[in-house]
Amino acid sequence: MRVLCLSSHSDTLNSIRPEAELFLGLQRAGVQLHVMTQGDSAYAAPMRAAGIRVVDFVPRRKFDLVGARFVRGYCREHGIQLLHLFNNKAIATGLLAARTLPVKIVTYRGQTGNVHRWDPVAWLTHLNPRIDRVVCVSDATRRDLARQRLDPDSVVTIYKGHDLAWYDAQPVDLAVLGIPPGAFTVSVVCNYRPRKGVEYIVESASYVPADAPVHFLLIGTGHENPSVLRRIGASPHPEHFHLLGHRRDAPALTAACSTSVLAATRREGLPKTVIESMAYAVPPIVTDVGGSPELVEHGSSGLVVPVCDARAIGEAIALLLADPERRAAMGRRARARIEREFNVRTTVAKHLALYRELLGEPGLSRTASAAGNASAGR
Repeated sequence: MRVLCLSSHSDTLNSIRPEAELFLGLQRAGVQLHVMTQGDSAYAAPMRAAGIRVVDFVPRRKFDLVGARFVRGYCREHGIQLLHLFNNKAIATGLLAARTLPVKIVTYRGQTGNVHRWDPVAWLTHLNPRIDRVVCVSDATRRDLARQRLDPDSVVTIYKGHDLAWYDAQPVDLAVLGIPPGAFTVSVVCNYRPRKGVEYIVESASYVPADAPVHFLLIGTGHENPSVLRRIGASPHPEHFHLLGHRRDAPALTAACSTSVLAATRREGLPKTVIESMAYAVPPIVTDVGGSPELVEHGSSGLVVPVCDARAIGEAIALLLADPERRAAMGRRARARIEREFNVRTTVAKHLALYRELLGEPGLSRTASAAGNASAGR
C-alpha cells in the first residue's frame, strides 16, 4: 500500500508523538508511507530512519492551489493509492489535489462541534462526499459528525493510541512552587478558553471542607483572565490557587498531583491532558462532554461529573481527599485502562485494517472493519 499523509508537526514532541508513532507503526507493518510535514520536525529524523519518505511541505493556507498541484504531481509520480489528511488545511488542499486522481481519501477529526451542513465551508473539508472515511478520535466525535455527513457509515472511531513508556517524567517537587507538604493538589492543565470551564473549577473550592489543604495548580496561558481572578479572590482560600502559566513540564506537574480536573463544557475529542493524568496513575475528574466519559469509567478509573456544576466538582475532590486508598486504586486502574484500551498497537492495527478495506486488499471486510472501529477502545 502506498499512502501519503499530510499533517503538521510544528508542535512539541509530546503533542505530535501519538500521530508520529502511528506513522512509524504503519511503516513497520508494511505500508509504504510518505509523510508531508515540516522537514525539521521533532519526528522527521526517526521517520526517515524507519524508511518513511518525509517531504518538507505543509499547505500555506486552507485552499492552497499551488500546494494542490504539488501534491497531485507527487501522487502521480509515486503511485499513491490513498491520501490521509490530518487537519483542515491538509484536507482542503488534498481534496483539490485529488480531483483527477484515482485515490481513496481518509481524513481525521479530533473534536466535536463546529461542523454544520448549512456551512458551505464544511463541504470543502469534512462533509465533502469525495472523502471515503473520516476517522474520529472518539465515539462522541463520530456521532457528532455522522449527523452532518451525507453517508453516516463513512464516519468511524479509532482512538488515538499511546504507550505507557512515553510517560516517564519524574514528578515535580511541588515544594519549590510554595505548596506545603501534605497538601491535596489538583492539576488543571489547559490554556484559558471559556469552554474549558476553569471558572467552575475555581468555584468548586467553596464545596470542599473549609479546613482542607486543597491547592489548585492552573497550568497554561490566560488564567489571569479577569473572570478567573475575580472568582479566585472570592474563594475561601485565594492563596491556594497557583497560576503557573505555560509549562513545558506540565505532565510532570500532573504526575506530582493528587488528582486532575478537566471541566470542559463543549467541543472535546479525546483530551490529551486526561490521558496524561491516567498514564501517571493520577485519577481524573472530568465533565460528561465529548470523549472524556469514554476515557474515564466513572467510579473506577476516575470520576465523571455534570457539565457546569461547580458543586459536583467540589464534591468529587472531597471524595478523593477523604479516601486515599480509593484514590490510589482509581489511579492504578486509570493507568491500566490506557494500556489496555488506548494503546498505539491497536491504533496501528485498526488503521491498517481500514486501509486494506478501502483498497480492496485481503485482511478485513467492510462489515468487520466498521464493527471494529465503532467498538474501538471499549
